[in-house]
Amino acid sequence: MFRFLCYLFITIFLISSCHINKNNILNSTLAEGQDSLRFPQEKHLRNVKQLTFGGDNAEAYWSFDNKKVVFQATNKMWGASCDQIYYFDLQKWERRQAPPPLLSTGEGRTTCSFFMPGNKSVIYASTHEANAACPHVPERRTDGKYIWPVYETFDIYHGDLNGKIIKKLTDSPGYDAEATVSPKGDKIVFTSMRSGDLELYTMNIDGSNVKQVTSQLGYDGGAFFS
Repeated sequence: MFRFLCYLFITIFLISSCHINKNNILNSTLAEGQDSLRFPQEKHLRNVKQLTFGGDNAEAYWSFDNKKVVFQATNKMWGASCDQIYYFDLQKWERRQAPPPLLSTGEGRTTCSFFMPGNKSVIYASTHEANAACPHVPERRTDGKYIWPVYETFDIYHGDLNGKIIKKLTDSPGYDAEATVSPKGDKIVFTSMRSGDLELYTMNIDGSNVKQVTSQLGYDGGAFFS
């Protein structure tokens, strides 16, 4: 009887060990599969998740609650022949061919969107008031580097998540774009050509109290608050 119990115990132990090992292998495989987009040499990122498939996608930024991402995209499958503003709700995101919600007008060209406090609206720059068509895109440089066109018809708009413009925040001649919002949610920093040179400016969240921040000759842009 004692020998039988010993054999029974050893058998159960071996079966359990095999089961645990198989589970460990399965979990390891799943973990590797979930991180399949990471380069082997990458030591700083993990759990990389692809959100867009096809088209040109850029300037993606988080909402204040870290649940949504707003970005610009050129994608003919979505009906966007030049950059328009879209967003993903990451809790509802799924890979599909249908476009995510469009936040800009679908006219002109847009750039540099950012969520506003409350996560129910965004700011972005657009040329749609000057022309509903896509503006001319300059050719790449001879060395192949990309050229960012400084369209003088860019202005900054505040719009809701249904694509309705709430307010036009800038109305000065020349380029106004590249706006981001402070972590406090009280200020916006943006790039403007209103002085004749590309400088940084701040304004209140409603577009009031505009102040020039930089004054050196040359491009100043792409700013973020600390």
